[in-house]
Amino acid sequence: MAGVVRRPGRTSPAVRDTVPSVRPGGRRRARCYGAPMLIGAHVRAGKGLVPALEHGAEIGADAVQIFTQSPRMWKPSQYGGEILAAYRAAQAAHPSVRATFCHATYLINLASPDPDLAAKSRACLTANLATADGMGAGGLVLHIGSHRGSGLAAAVPAVAEALLSSLDEVDPPEDGCPVLLENAAGAGDTVGRSFEELAEVIEAAGDDERLGVCLDTQHLWASGVPFATVAEADALIARIGSTVGLGRLRCLHLNDSKVAFGANRDRHENLGDGTIGSDGLAALVGHPALADVPALLEVPGAGDGPRAEDVAAARAVVAAGVALRA
Repeated sequence: MAGVVRRPGRTSPAVRDTVPSVRPGGRRRARCYGAPMLIGAHVRAGKGLVPALEHGAEIGADAVQIFTQSPRMWKPSQYGGEILAAYRAAQAAHPSVRATFCHATYLINLASPDPDLAAKSRACLTANLATADGMGAGGLVLHIGSHRGSGLAAAVPAVAEALLSSLDEVDPPEDGCPVLLENAAGAGDTVGRSFEELAEVIEAAGDDERLGVCLDTQHLWASGVPFATVAEADALIARIGSTVGLGRLRCLHLNDSKVAFGANRDRHENLGDGTIGSDGLAALVGHPALADVPALLEVPGAGDGPRAEDVAAARAVVAAGVALRA
């Protein structure tokens, strides 16, 4: 395939057939089937990062997701090695929060045809990934960005090269922090609005094992992909398996939607209060292929993000989904 960039020793032909999980400290390990799905939430990092773990524990979360810097600023936060080491130690020892994920800055646009913006985006991604890997995170979730009318065919090789450049510069170890490409809601010229597009990016990057996927339920719904019945959810899981591969699916963003099916807008709602509904979400998250994939809430809560009641609602949705298939 033209435009494919190979990195010797960093690909795994078996990645589509293996299903990684998260070990204490956020790193991946072989799955333990039968364990309950980890329910997490996006929380404030706090000074020195470690407070994020207590913010998660306060709402009953099993996992946390944080921004490594302000999501709408280019300047990266500077964390010394001692702060990152302290977080890794605190995560490994925490009695209830078992995994950490990070989310990259929203300003990043690896698909931009503007060379200056593309370069800034690549540098910002590298900084975000260095922090996430230093923390021991299980993944850095990334919105790929928009090609701004230049076309998908032109954008994909540039995106792949940028991803590999950042990964090679940070050079996470074999069990280090992968970059998790998030499916987009489909607005404008965004890249990654389908699993086929995500698979094209991954293939262009030589099927590098350091690339994974994050599935956002609200983005999926807004992009016009049905999953609100058991039959639709089964079809979706089969589609994921035949495109990016279930082995690359490292986390879910479990969100309801403020907008209608196929609206192509990124607007999250509390579980059960949106157009997907609790039953629709249950049909998907109860699928056995997702049982050991952490589900992270990015819901508004009462205005300040996920609350304890939102975490409880997520657990109820998962339990209802499992019961559908009992």
